[in-house]
Amino acid sequence: MLLLVALSAIIAPFVFVVILRMSALKGMFFSAIIVIVLAFTAWGMEGNVILASIFQGTHKAFTILLILFGAIVLLNTLKHTGAVKRINQGFQSISGDMRVQVVLVAFLFGSLIEGAAGFGTPAAVTGPLMLALGFNPLAAAVLALVADSSAVSYGAVGTPIQVGLSNIPNADLSFFQEIGVKIATVDMFAGTFIPSILVIMLVLIFGKRKGLSAIFEMLPWTLLVGLTYTSSALLYATLFGHEFVAILASLTGLAFAAFTAKKGWLLPKEQWKDALQDGFKVETEKSNMGLLTAWSPYFVVVGLLLITRILPPVKEFTLTAINLTWNNILGIEGITSKWEILYSPGTILVLAAVLAVFFQRQPFSNFTKATKESLFSIKNAGLALISTLALVQVFTNSSININDLVSMPNYIAQALAVAIGPAWLFAAPFLGELGAFITGSATVSTLTFSPIQYSIAEQTGLDTNIVLALQVIGGAAGNMICVHNVVAASAVVGLSGKEGTIIRKTLIPALLYGVLAGIGGFVLISFM
Repeated sequence: MLLLVALSAIIAPFVFVVILRMSALKGMFFSAIIVIVLAFTAWGMEGNVILASIFQGTHKAFTILLILFGAIVLLNTLKHTGAVKRINQGFQSISGDMRVQVVLVAFLFGSLIEGAAGFGTPAAVTGPLMLALGFNPLAAAVLALVADSSAVSYGAVGTPIQVGLSNIPNADLSFFQEIGVKIATVDMFAGTFIPSILVIMLVLIFGKRKGLSAIFEMLPWTLLVGLTYTSSALLYATLFGHEFVAILASLTGLAFAAFTAKKGWLLPKEQWKDALQDGFKVETEKSNMGLLTAWSPYFVVVGLLLITRILPPVKEFTLTAINLTWNNILGIEGITSKWEILYSPGTILVLAAVLAVFFQRQPFSNFTKATKESLFSIKNAGLALISTLALVQVFTNSSININDLVSMPNYIAQALAVAIGPAWLFAAPFLGELGAFITGSATVSTLTFSPIQYSIAEQTGLDTNIVLALQVIGGAAGNMICVHNVVAASAVVGLSGKEGTIIRKTLIPALLYGVLAGIGGFVLISFM
């Protein structure tokens, strides 16, 4: 009975949003009501703890909305200044093939943003960019989510590893670096295939003609790009540690992919454009704006993200200057929501949008028009996020109860460990995915479940570091399906209300990633 209560946080959203195809606005509201009622009646959470958790979720929803607003206002500003047209022409000059573009934009550029910012920012940035390239909105959202996976293990300058594993005994810098190498090694069996999976999905799901030849002719290039990313990630993790893996590996991959695509190496001569949205016309009139000028706001974004996370004085200033963090909400110790305004990727995205009109010598009215458009477009997403994060925080705070029960996540994990036992190596990534699906964060998933993963590995005689690496990888793969990421990705491409449709399309690649990671872990442990 208690297991069913704990699983309600998973079952209810899946039934309402995925099976019944409700919008996240409705489905997550009903799901939150069910979980809150069960938490109070069956789990023994007191009313003040539940109310504090709801306030915590609402506060966190605003932190995500700032990121959403920043991503949308930047894109809308660049549309008004003409920069998007010039960026598109830049991609066209490399390749007009949509299969190449999805790898360059969603996977490699998205991985660069992930390495610098994390926290759902990449899909919010790359989704609109693909939309501007002619991808239909559903394809842009789905492919952006699937692409934002491999790099998540090292996202936000290594946060899922350094913060997510911080509650493991004797965790120190050398431990984090060793886990980083293990993740990169295992990901050779999973992340390598992401570019190919993106092309397969683009052709089979979104292409007007479903021919397999459009997939097979791309595999030499996509597999080599994927291998370039994962092998360079392993090299950088070994040489420099875990913080800059995603940034350096994505830059390496971008350089390789752009060069080979420009030369046409390993690529078919005929450019594939079979998934262009109806009525979309490729801009042929040459833009007067320089390509570097058009891209300059994104350079600002990446630069400021890195500066605010690497340079200690700048980091300290941005973390403390405007701090709207809410500590110990309603006096409940540990129920806290952080919001350092200047440190938020959303603030940096908004600043980049403001600077864009100056760099590109355009009227400031371009930014004000973009602001009005962007505020209107995130309204429904905001309401959906409040319900989603209220559910998440009640679920994760459920250890605070009068029945002396462990939290709902821990109860689920312990039940799974008993049921699966020796085959845990293959189950470990899926616990990470489960955590990310519910909490919306690879870091929180690892913080929640890594002690359990560590304990199970010790009990079953498995290598603890490999099991922990699989937890982090699973949390990264869970980014594809976590509800609040899906809400964000759908909002930025104008598909609020279609979250269930998106999850149904990202679920299979998320599960496949877990299977491949489990195989990678098995191979690694077999050769130790």
